[in-house]
Amino acid sequence: MQTRLAAIARESEWFWSALVAVRSLNLPSWCIGAGAVRNLVWDSLHDFRTASPLSDIDVAHFDASDLTGKCDANIQRRLNSIRPNTPWEVTNQAAVHTWFEATFGHPVSPLASLKDAVAAWPEFATSVGLTLREDDSIDVIAPYGLDDLFAMVVRRNPARVSIEAYRKRIQQKQYQRRWPRVTIVPS
Repeated sequence: MQTRLAAIARESEWFWSALVAVRSLNLPSWCIGAGAVRNLVWDSLHDFRTASPLSDIDVAHFDASDLTGKCDANIQRRLNSIRPNTPWEVTNQAAVHTWFEATFGHPVSPLASLKDAVAAWPEFATSVGLTLREDDSIDVIAPYGLDDLFAMVVRRNPARVSIEAYRKRIQQKQYQRRWPRVTIVPS
């Protein structure tokens, strides 16, 4: 499935150009993930010719040396100069523990790596990130595998998402409205 995912990423003009843009920044540890990957794959599996609208393209990176947020703002500014009119959302996963409680109501421990961060994302189908290497190969971070992503199953990842937060996400995201073949696993 990793080969299939990489092929879908290569065939998508918007996704490929986003990967190239982030790669050009030479960040030591990064990926594009979450909803951007989900939309990419589910649009492909539904044979949509036009990409579903994205609220943002999640660029996750890991830099334990700068937890201030200035790093994220700088990366986002640089990405905007490369690809203006792209809804970049840059997040240093090493700093998530510094703001998570204020945003979601409960504290979390610091993450140890980008892979650990991807493993904490809300659903198993969105716990996937792609990194474009210098040789144009694509690394896939998928701590729970790709079965839910390709089966179009929305299942709560209990690592950090409460049942209440999961239910709110399901209501907000309207997955089945956008992609009719999606299956939602209730919690």
